[in-house]
Amino acid sequence: MKTVNEVSKLTGVSRRTLQYYDKIGLLRPTEYTESGYRLYDDAALERLQQILLFRELEFPLKDIKDIVTRSDFDKKKALDQQMELLELKKEHIENLINMCRGLKMRGVKNLEFKAFDTRKIEEYSQKAKEQWKSTPEYKEYEEKSKSRTKADEKEIMKDLMKVFEEFGTMKEKNPASQEVQDQVKKLQNFITDYFYNCTDETLFGLGKMYAGGGEFTENIDKMGGTGTAEFTYQAIKIYCNR
Repeated sequence: MKTVNEVSKLTGVSRRTLQYYDKIGLLRPTEYTESGYRLYDDAALERLQQILLFRELEFPLKDIKDIVTRSDFDKKKALDQQMELLELKKEHIENLINMCRGLKMRGVKNLEFKAFDTRKIEEYSQKAKEQWKSTPEYKEYEEKSKSRTKADEKEIMKDLMKVFEEFGTMKEKNPASQEVQDQVKKLQNFITDYFYNCTDETLFGLGKMYAGGGEFTENIDKMGGTGTAEFTYQAIKIYCNR
């Protein structure tokens, strides 16, 4: 385990940035000391490495969070895309260097702008982002939602939040109890009916996201009271035999 100071020194990421990543649910500490200090294990450092690579490629934090918190996040696929983007950036920088050398040799009146063209990088970056929306779950959701009105979507989200509100009334119960486990099944069926086929693996990934901090946690806790998101996650872990 490494402290936030050790992680900051190792990675060059400021303590404030690490605290912000924790706050928005992008990178949660593995655990806290009795004094409340953040601790990070190798898995957390691996995620930080992925985050920094995506940041280097100028992905917005919101997009990075959507990618790395997915239950079907493919690390190899992400690395392949990152390498391709870095190669394009390398080519772009080399073109700029060659242009500067040419200016030095031929004079500043040589009007050459091709080296400034970043369209290849932008196009590949956009395609890479779009690929994360090409999963079967996302396609199934698009198919199910294409005929819905905004009012329909609003009503569905309202009903989903009611499910979490019901979880909130159960917080004092054992998450392994039959009543709570039935509620997890209700959540899984709801997601399957209105969004996409929610397998146990998908459900577990969603559970981690619910309790991972940020907007998801805040909204769930707002409906069911403080601790509802974490309670829901614990119940999902038992349901999924984790």
